[in-house]
Amino acid sequence: MSKKTDATYDIVVFGATSFVGQILTNYLLESYGSGKEVRWAIAGRSESKLNALKQSLGKGAAELPVIVADASDEGALKAMCDQTRVVISTVGPYALYGEPLVKICAETGTDYCDLTGEVQWIRRMVETYEDKAKASGARIVHCCGFDSIPSDMGVWFLQQQAEATFGAPCQDVRMRVKVAKGEFSGGTVASMMNVAKEAAADSKLRKELANPFSICPPEHRSKTRQPSLKGAEFDRDFGVWLAPFVMGAINTRIVHRSNALQNARYGREFTYDEAMMTGRGLKGRLAAYAITGALGGFFTASAFKPSRWVVEKFVPKPGEGPGPEAQRNGFYDLRFVGKTTDGRTIKTRVTGDRDPGYGSTAKMLGEAGMSLAFDVEDDKQGGFWTPSSLLDGKLFDRLTSKAGLTFELLETS
Repeated sequence: MSKKTDATYDIVVFGATSFVGQILTNYLLESYGSGKEVRWAIAGRSESKLNALKQSLGKGAAELPVIVADASDEGALKAMCDQTRVVISTVGPYALYGEPLVKICAETGTDYCDLTGEVQWIRRMVETYEDKAKASGARIVHCCGFDSIPSDMGVWFLQQQAEATFGAPCQDVRMRVKVAKGEFSGGTVASMMNVAKEAAADSKLRKELANPFSICPPEHRSKTRQPSLKGAEFDRDFGVWLAPFVMGAINTRIVHRSNALQNARYGREFTYDEAMMTGRGLKGRLAAYAITGALGGFFTASAFKPSRWVVEKFVPKPGEGPGPEAQRNGFYDLRFVGKTTDGRTIKTRVTGDRDPGYGSTAKMLGEAGMSLAFDVEDDKQGGFWTPSSLLDGKLFDRLTSKAGLTFELLETS
């Protein structure tokens, strides 16, 4: 359990009135009620919006506590953290709004998780607050949504199967998105645009974003060249064409940090990359080139002010997203292939039963918060963790029993 045993609440959802926050709040209410099984509260900067959210949730939320706190008000954030063992934050882009809460959690020993995918911000938080988090006992876990739980826990599952089957982990793992149906989160798009903007103005940041070990401890590096798909490419393992996967940049770094935090359990020279399957033959090849071009155009246009406003007209805004039916009809299917140093191969699959950016992300984030509150052993020290390195099998059980994820072993050879 969280080390804070005298807190009023087990969990506080900060940013409960955001788009993902509302889905998350509804999920927690349906799954855990409003206070009997789990003591939890909702928080945000607007009391009227929080009360409106309670009303929209129905009679079951009538007793749900409300905490008013602004993301920039450290005094209010401390008062909130003093009342809870865990904070789940949905307030992004985190590079713009997230630091004060991470600081207060690190100082007060409050466990924390979020759904950021902003690798440059994660690195800054680790460098600035890890010593404080270790001293206070706060366990801080970024990237608990679609980026990067399916990737991070997908590799964890594959390596579990490899060790059970081969007696050794796989040295090389590749993740391929077979299919994903859903819409991009407005918050995710805003975060990606902010990264592009920062990188355009900072050559040091551009170099950092090219480093797959940028959020690993400084001593964890590899001599082996890491794969990094830049354009259309044919994948012989699956017999399909590939295009770059927009979430690959953050997922890859989380997987490498997980390896580092587990004392290089996957191997010191472990390699990992991600890509999207676009199909077979000429059609698949053309789709791969089209996706590559579209991604390049998006990031180039987002980097500069004259063209950024054009992009902003055509992408969802933070707080916008699909309706309940679209969330329910979404899904994703991810394939993993791992190879040991002696050439043996294993293939696995991870699926989710809701759209990745909203419905599935909210459930994963909620269960990550629950796992932080109730599953983590007291001897796990404070600091900045990843989902698999801190929560491992307990989170796996929650994802498969409650959050709609499946993990399957497909074949070994």
